[in-house]
Amino acid sequence: MRSKHHVWSYYAMIAPAAILVIIYEILPLFGLVMAFQDFIPAKGIFNSPFVGLENFKYMFELPESSRIFFNTIFIAVSKIIMNLAVPLVFALMLNEVVQHTLKRWIQTIVYLPHFMSWVILAGVLTNMLSTSGILNSMLKGMGIEPIFFLGSNTWFPIVIVGSDVWKEFGFNAVIFMAALTAINPSLYEAAKIDGANKLQQMRYITLTGIAPTIVLLACLGIGKVMNAGFEQIFNLYNPSVYESGDIIDTYVYRIGMIQHQYGLATAVGVLKSVVGFLLVVISWKLADKWANYRIF
Repeated sequence: MRSKHHVWSYYAMIAPAAILVIIYEILPLFGLVMAFQDFIPAKGIFNSPFVGLENFKYMFELPESSRIFFNTIFIAVSKIIMNLAVPLVFALMLNEVVQHTLKRWIQTIVYLPHFMSWVILAGVLTNMLSTSGILNSMLKGMGIEPIFFLGSNTWFPIVIVGSDVWKEFGFNAVIFMAALTAINPSLYEAAKIDGANKLQQMRYITLTGIAPTIVLLACLGIGKVMNAGFEQIFNLYNPSVYESGDIIDTYVYRIGMIQHQYGLATAVGVLKSVVGFLLVVISWKLADKWANYRIF
């Protein structure tokens, strides 16, 4: 009896979270039927006319569809690459710091932006990158014309990727720092006896030791190709940079919530979810093959 009571206490503990998952994750899946309807809010899901795959056909006929998918993939892939390379380089450099107190302070400082929301950071970036902001003031002092970073299709993707890396590289570096601690220190001592310098130790011991972690994170990053960061771009973009900054998520929001084309917006979201699911499956397969990592 005590064991059964013990089990039910665990069920009771996870019940609130399970209920929230059902309400906000499972039940909304029934709304996917709108992708196959000419959805009319007054008629609801059950009475709106069924149009089959017309929303999907119309989606691919739109002139901006190819641009939106390209922007999403380009920004997402750039983030994946930079969020892998920058934390790796930072972790390798921080690992060479001898003073442990200094190392902890540096790690804490670069870690802090991860906990700030994009609503706050968007306001900070808007002030810094405006034509009268601190960055343009510095450029003006060097005799360079001000740059409208958030209004230029050339600069906007760079700002998006760069700000995302700045926000997350401290957090991502923790993974590499944890992997570095698993390397046997005796390997470095043996390398010193053999006459290996710092660069050779880093190349043949450090990078080799954390190679499985690098491969794992690269493989798992494939599953995020369709997620370019809605919250970040939504808080920073404007109509002048739709050409280079409009992604699937912001497009769905705009045509669904503003233009009230609910069926088309749902169709775009469904397509993104299907492609994203396939990429997640591929990423898990690659992680299992190349890094021997699996969760089931």
